[in-house]
Amino acid sequence: MSITSEIPARQNALWLAFRRNRLSWVGLALLLVIVCAAVFAPLLAPYDPLEQHIINRLQPPSADFWLGTDTYGRDVLSRLIYGARVSLVVGFVAILIAMVIGSAIGILSGFIGGIFDRVVMSFLDVMLSFPTLLLGLMIAAMLGASFENLVIAIAITEIAPFARVARAPTIALKQRDFIEAGRAMGFSTPRLMGLHIFPNMVSEVVVMGSMWMASAIRTEAALSFIGLGVPPPTPTWGSMIREGFENILDSWWLAVFPSLAILMTVLALNILGDALRDAIDPKTRAE
Repeated sequence: MSITSEIPARQNALWLAFRRNRLSWVGLALLLVIVCAAVFAPLLAPYDPLEQHIINRLQPPSADFWLGTDTYGRDVLSRLIYGARVSLVVGFVAILIAMVIGSAIGILSGFIGGIFDRVVMSFLDVMLSFPTLLLGLMIAAMLGASFENLVIAIAITEIAPFARVARAPTIALKQRDFIEAGRAMGFSTPRLMGLHIFPNMVSEVVVMGSMWMASAIRTEAALSFIGLGVPPPTPTWGSMIREGFENILDSWWLAVFPSLAILMTVLALNILGDALRDAIDPKTRAE
């Protein structure tokens, strides 16, 4: 079956997976709400996220400030909406970079094989031996706190899993008849890997990307919590939780609402990841 003929089949499988799993619609709707809030933040935020109302500092949720104010009198709702931008952009960009680099490494390692494959996989095993947060912490600490360094740190932590996912099907696909036919016709190695192997595994990589984006958002929040994320005063969910942690007994809303935002985003991404996995898994479709 050609790649072009597989596209409608995958679309039908995705639609059937969403129909069988009604919870996936909840995840999709929840993620759309969060994305729309981030995109239209200037229109939806009632206040400037950096504007201080010192006279109204540490105010509980009210008609004027729906989610209360922080220690500087800044509106928590406005900062929460703008914080979604940072979390989503960091998560998406970091996972996209990790997906491209990791997939390229996995395909190249699996296709070449031999000593090169063993060396690359040994190096990736070393990276996988470190917990994601610990590895991200070390990289972020060495690079320093900034938006670009945060993206780089998270992307590096996610390269090894993507390489592992891309390598396994590459080893199986390079023995297939259409690859042997391509070799016989004189196709170059980059063409075989890019045009004939990668399209046959892209669905698995995308599904993993949707799931690991949730992990990237959690890592971003954790690094921001300990001060290695985007520098203040830019609002991020992790830094908002850190600010609220100091006043958790008296001003519970400072930490609770950003925590709920992270929870809902991660939950939505995991639900969608499960639906995408069901759509591409032949065993699940058969059931």
